[in-house]
Amino acid sequence: MEISSIQTLLSTTLVDLLLKIGAAILFWVVGRWIIGKVVSLMQSSMNRNHVDPTLTKYLGSIIVIALNIALVLGILGYFGIQTTSIVAMLAGAGVAIGAAWSGMLGNFAAGAFMLVLRPFKVGDFVQVGGVTGTVHELGLFGTTLVTPDNVLTLVGNGKVFGDTVMNYSARPVRRVERTAQLAGGVDALDAISKLKAALARIPNVAVEPAPEVSLLDLNLVGPVIAVRPYCHTDHYWQVYFDTNEAIVRTARESGWPAPTPTQIMKTMAI
Repeated sequence: MEISSIQTLLSTTLVDLLLKIGAAILFWVVGRWIIGKVVSLMQSSMNRNHVDPTLTKYLGSIIVIALNIALVLGILGYFGIQTTSIVAMLAGAGVAIGAAWSGMLGNFAAGAFMLVLRPFKVGDFVQVGGVTGTVHELGLFGTTLVTPDNVLTLVGNGKVFGDTVMNYSARPVRRVERTAQLAGGVDALDAISKLKAALARIPNVAVEPAPEVSLLDLNLVGPVIAVRPYCHTDHYWQVYFDTNEAIVRTARESGWPAPTPTQIMKTMAI
């Protein structure tokens, strides 16, 4: 074959290859843009129909992954690569990866079950997997929480689904648990009446159910009063600290003595 013929063949092949690479890059950029638009329109439509944000984000993640896989297979098909064999290879690799990453697949399955059972949604204040915080996002493999000290924390969905879930936002109000230790000389019934009045003046304390102030126990120091106001979970810590202040303020204004342990010692005759 003459040198000119070889040069013509190489130049033609090189140009054709460069055109295909350029087209593949263009397909990838345009495809990614279209995927973004499709997911954005889908999420906007779900938001307009007041679909749960948790479900919206979860489905968005699944659609992005599925469309990206389809885009890659389409680009490979453009280059003339048999995608059927690639799909079969991916399926085989999926089995192998699934065996190695059973925990990840377990997290994925747990996330799907949580979408069906709906134990919580984005914005709820929960305790899951030993972590307490506000649900920020339910992802494919993990649930993201923002803890009360403002730390972004990721908990695997398998751990969330396999452990106890406590949803503090599921009910209209929750109870604040406090106690007041009184001295032995304080009238417990009078203290209960005054503490009830003090709780009624605390902002964001629920009227229904009414605050519970009851005689909880008696010990060597004196009566122990259970002080239990109810409030919305958003106001829990405000009511918690205000209740402590109300107990101290009521004790000071009423002139109650400080509770101190007392023991009666009997002298035994020798």
